[in-house]
Amino acid sequence: MTSGGDCPGMNAAIRAAVRVALSLNMEVWGIKNGYAGMTANEFIPLDSRSVGDIIQKGGTFLGTARSEEFKTSAGRQRAFENLKRRGIEGVLVLGGDGSLTGAAMLGELGMNVVGLPATIDNDIYGTDYTIGFDTAVNTAVDAINKLRDTASSHGRVMVIEVMGRHCGAIALTAGLAGGAESILIPEEPFDLDSVCKQLLASKNAGKQYSIVVVAEGVGSALKIGDTIASKTGLETRVSVLGHIQRGGAPTVFDRMLASTLAERAVFGLAAGVTQVMYGVHAGRIVPTNIHDAVTKKKNFNEDLCQLSGMISK
Repeated sequence: MTSGGDCPGMNAAIRAAVRVALSLNMEVWGIKNGYAGMTANEFIPLDSRSVGDIIQKGGTFLGTARSEEFKTSAGRQRAFENLKRRGIEGVLVLGGDGSLTGAAMLGELGMNVVGLPATIDNDIYGTDYTIGFDTAVNTAVDAINKLRDTASSHGRVMVIEVMGRHCGAIALTAGLAGGAESILIPEEPFDLDSVCKQLLASKNAGKQYSIVVVAEGVGSALKIGDTIASKTGLETRVSVLGHIQRGGAPTVFDRMLASTLAERAVFGLAAGVTQVMYGVHAGRIVPTNIHDAVTKKKNFNEDLCQLSGMISK
């Protein structure tokens, strides 16, 4: 099942999980629309052909939705009973922290559960990369490249808002790869007056335009753009990328990450593993206790912030 926000690579993971499970003579069911479908008994049988022609597609063909009912003990019990009535012995959950928290709760009821980190935010403890992050960052960088062209042509400051309410990984990575002059993220305090002074200094030093990348968690890019324009007098435009970052064909990296993690997850379920999330660290697939994955905070990469500051001058 897939749950929470969709992301590129979910379909690739489903495809790999189904075909690996079938090779182990398992019976495979797909749960429609995440925990909402689990509580509503929306299950579909999956075979090899069910997951054909989806590896290249973004989103999730199983669907995803929020479920207020599953947050209640009665709703979770109903979901558990639906699983047991079908003879389901293990559940593979793809999603972010909320989805993995739900998996942990399901595990407490006695169901074998294994999770995979699937979110564009790359904010899950226990893995260097989450499924979907690489595609989202490449989408953001592509947008920055295009907006740079028009910023250069008009000599403007371009403020670009990317996703990331509590985590600035997309902004930091895309901003660094896209050559932004300033990157504003929730993890690092910033002074907008200092940002404005830096932009003016860059202009006076001969820079004809500047790129400012803003994670949505630090505040509205529209307000930040208005402030920059009023304090510097520089012509400023704002672009909010929004949900375009969630869609599109997954990159090679995300397809490979999704497929290899899904294989390991199915092997884990076959061996009786439960309450585990599989991620990747230093190029190797590693298990993490699912409770740790949803309760511990992922370390922020201070080195990238320092690098950005040095090379954005």
